[in-house]
Amino acid sequence: MHRVAIQNTKEEYTCGSEDNLLKGMEQLNRKGIPVGCRGGGCGVCRVRIESGEYRTLKMSRQHVTAEEQAQGVVLACRCFPLTDLELSAIGKMEKCIAKHFAKQPMHT
Repeated sequence: MHRVAIQNTKEEYTCGSEDNLLKGMEQLNRKGIPVGCRGGGCGVCRVRIESGEYRTLKMSRQHVTAEEQAQGVVLACRCFPLTDLELSAIGKMEKCIAKHFAKQPMHT
């Protein structure tokens, strides 16, 4: 299992090498994580990998260009961790999780 940290919200979760990042995010069990087709075609689960190693499956170039991919942009549904990762949600995902995270009660 690998530790995955979401920089936007400071949340962490664990994700196995055979599970995609989106599946792990869904296990946080909170609203705000946009889930579309789960197959790389809709583009709502765009994230930028800030650190760590990963592998990806084929992604639509309509949603992730080769240049973006070279800069660490991936679709969470098509990305699998090989080590601990840090990621930032971008695009639609960033807006959704930020909005819903702000509504979450603070736990101390």
